[in-house]
Amino acid sequence: MFSGPRAPLVRIAVLALLWGSGFLWIKLALDGGFAPLHLTIIRCALGAAVLLVLARSAGQRMPRDRGVWGHLVVAALLCNALPFFLFGLGEQTVDSGVAGVLNATTPLWSLAIGLMLRTERRLGPLRLAGLLLGFAGTLLIFAPWQQTGLASRGALALLAAAVSYAVAFAYMARHLVARDSAPLALSAAQLLTATGLTTLALPAAPGGGFSPTPTGIVAVGVLGTLGTGVTFHLNSRLIADEGPTAAATVGYLLPVVSVALGALVLGEDIGPRVVVGMAVVLAGVGLSRGGEGRREPAARTLSRPRPGPAASAPPSGRRS
Repeated sequence: MFSGPRAPLVRIAVLALLWGSGFLWIKLALDGGFAPLHLTIIRCALGAAVLLVLARSAGQRMPRDRGVWGHLVVAALLCNALPFFLFGLGEQTVDSGVAGVLNATTPLWSLAIGLMLRTERRLGPLRLAGLLLGFAGTLLIFAPWQQTGLASRGALALLAAAVSYAVAFAYMARHLVARDSAPLALSAAQLLTATGLTTLALPAAPGGGFSPTPTGIVAVGVLGTLGTGVTFHLNSRLIADEGPTAAATVGYLLPVVSVALGALVLGEDIGPRVVVGMAVVLAGVGLSRGGEGRREPAARTLSRPRPGPAASAPPSGRRS
C-alpha cells in the first residue's frame, strides 16, 4: 500500500486529511444530534474496535501487567477521554477550522510543561522565540480585547484539550514509551480504558432526548473508525518507515486541512485575524520544534489517536 518514490508524500497527505477532517466530523456529529459525551464514548469504542482487529491481525496481545494498566488509566483520561470530550464541548460554539488551529498549539504546551518540570534542557534562542511566537498567535486568535474575540467557554475548552494532550504526552513518555508491549495492542487497551471511563460519566450527563440524524451517525462512524482507529495505524507505519520528522510534518498540515474543510463543507468564515493568528501559531510551532526530529529515535516513537484530532505523541497517543 502506498509504494513508490512518492509513497511518503501520499501517506502524509492521506494521514493529514484523515486527522484534519476529524474536526469536521465532530461538528457534523454535534449538528446531527450527538451530545459531546455520547460522541466521545462511541468514538473511543469504534477506535478501540479497529485497533483490536489490527492488533489481532498482527498477532499482538493485550498487556497483562497491572502496572501498565494503571498507567493506561491515566493516559486514557488525559489523552483520549478528556480531550475528546472537550473537543465536542468546544465545537458546539466554535468553528471546526478554529478548533484545528487551537489543537496545533499542543507542541507549545508540551515545551512549556517540559520547562516547568525541568525535563526540557535544550531551550535555545530559536525554540524560545517559537514558544513566545506561538502563544502570541494564540492570543491573536482569541483577541480578548475585542467583543468579537474567541475567548468563550468553547474556545477555552479547545485550548484545555491541547493542554491535556501535552500533559498526557509527558506522562506517557515517562511511563509507557519504553514498555515492551505491542504498540497496537497497547493503544487498543488505552482506548478501551477511555471507553470505560467515559461510560462511567453517563449518569452525570444532562437529560434529554437522543435522536441522531443519519448525517450524525455517519459522521461518528467515520470519526471513530477512520479518524481515530485507522489514523493511529497509518501514523505508526509512517514513523516506522520514514521516521518521526516525516510524521511531525502532519502536525503542521492538520490546521490547514481543518480550516479548508470548514470553509468548503460548512461555509465557515474565520476572518483575516484568525488566518494571521494561525500562520503565527504554525511559525511558532515550527521554531519550537527546531532540531527535535533529529534527537528522537524513530523506533521509540509512535502516535496518538488525534480530532485529531494534533503534535507527535508517544505510543498509544492520539490527537483531535
